[in-house]
Order: sequence, then structure tokens, then C-alpha cells
Amino acid sequence: MRLGVLDVGSNTVHLLVVDAHRGARPLPAFSHKEELRLAAHLDGDRLTEKGEALLNEFVDEALRVAEDKGVEDLVAFATSAVRDAANGEEVLARIRARAGVDIRALPGPDEARLTFLAVRRWFGWSSGRLLVIDIGGGSLEIAAGIDEDPDVAISLPLGVGRLTRDHLTADPAPPGELRALRRHVRTEIARRIGEVVRFGPPDHAVATSKTFRQLARITGAAPSSEGPYAERLLRHADLVEWTGKLARMTVEERAGLPGVSEQRAPLLPAGAIVADAVMDLFGLAELEICPWALREGVILRRLDMITG
Repeated sequence: MRLGVLDVGSNTVHLLVVDAHRGARPLPAFSHKEELRLAAHLDGDRLTEKGEALLNEFVDEALRVAEDKGVEDLVAFATSAVRDAANGEEVLARIRARAGVDIRALPGPDEARLTFLAVRRWFGWSSGRLLVIDIGGGSLEIAAGIDEDPDVAISLPLGVGRLTRDHLTADPAPPGELRALRRHVRTEIARRIGEVVRFGPPDHAVATSKTFRQLARITGAAPSSEGPYAERLLRHADLVEWTGKLARMTVEERAGLPGVSEQRAPLLPAGAIVADAVMDLFGLAELEICPWALREGVILRRLDMITG
């Protein structure tokens, strides 16, 4: 079965086409994405007309691509930027009426659960109790558990796009702003950490998302050219060293680092601060990077619903 997943993220909007069957891993067939940065098109708590127009344009293009690639079933969802916008549901309703695409705002805890499902199926039952961390553009998701459905799933407003926009006024950011951001991030995580640790320590701590992949690559992990099965680790000791370096670099210097794009370079200082806080507060010496994340979780859940 050929499935399409339309992921309306806070930074990137992505159509992933996969060939998927129950009992087999989804095989990517085509990928079409663009960094719309919808989080940057918020006026206060409302998505602007320009942001909505950009999203409409991408949806139309994604529908053409899906038809060209023979997609049988299209699943569409939106995460933090649209979910948290005061007019987010109005925007999605207009898209639904105009284009016939039912984009659903995915609640943060559900985002954490689906990402957890993808990681569980990638690593399997031998991983024991999993702790899964995902840094997005608008939110940070944390989930932990022993089964396919986590014992706890948390979403916090600590995405790299949101933090960069709301807390950093220059690049490189002034030291005072970086210290204030660090305090803010650690306070928000510490408020919820008890909900996770009360279930016991993880047997396997895993990270997903482009932010974690880039941080791992910068600190020495294998490049994407080595394929999805290469083990990739982010070690906290390396991250601590690089968190300060990234904050002092210019955007151009960060963009020259391995695995870092020009578009993502401005977001890395905030991403490093969040990653450092998570690893420190949870006492994690290292995180293993999983190539599967939210989109794969959505695909797997869809297959379970269709064929279960």
C-alpha cells in the first residue's frame, strides 16, 4: 500500500510517500519538503495571512505530488505552530473546505506517543524501558515506558524555533540572554521530570529529530551517507563542550559545520541548550539517535488501524 504523510511542522512542512504493509518496515518512496517556518509567521498567537497562504501553496503542491506518485491514502497532521495558534483550527477548516485535505492538529502528548511507538518498533522489545526525547520547532516531547504505549507522554513549549524567536534577540546572542534561556528551559523541564522518573530509570535512552541528528553529527557521529543502520550517539560530555561553542559562533560559521544547513543554523544554540538540559536533568551520559520519529509513528498507527 502506498501511503502519504503530510506533516505540517513548526519549521518544515513535509510530504513523505512510503510503501507500507503490515509486518514490514515502511519503505520511503519519495520525499517533498520545504522550510516554511510557520512559527515565524505568528503575529502574537495568530497565524498570519502570509503564513496561511504559504501553507495553502504547499498543500496544493503536495496534493499534486501525491497524485503523481500514486498515493492511495493520505494522512495529514499539524504540530505545535498550528496547534497552538489561536486561529489554527480556522486555518485548517479553510484548507479542508478548499482543498479537501483533513489536516488534524495533533495534541502534544499524542505527538510524544506516536514518536515513542516509532522508536519502540525500530529498536524492538530488547531495549526494555525506553526514554524517548524529541526536540521540534515548537515543542519538546518526552515519553517513557516498557510497552508500545508509553507510561508517560509529555509535551513542553520548548521547541528550537519558539525559543529562538521568543528569547534570543541577536545572533550570536548576548550571554545574558543565553543564561536566561538556560534557566527557563531547565525550570520547565524540572517541573515535569518527576512524572517520568517515578516509573524507574530507562534501559535505553533515545533521541529523534533533526536537531538531535545535527548535534550528534557535529560531535562526531556518522554522516547520513552511512545509512540508517549506523549507530549514532550523542554524548553529554561532547554536547556540553559544543553548547558554548555554538552560542559563540556566527550563523555562517554554524552553517559550515558538518550536517548543518543554512536554514537550521540559527536554531542550533537553543537546540543545544535544550538537549543539554534534558541529558543533565535525566542523568543521561549518552543518547542514541533513532532514524524513525513522528511521521513513521503516524504511518505505523495508520497501518494498525487499517489492517488490525
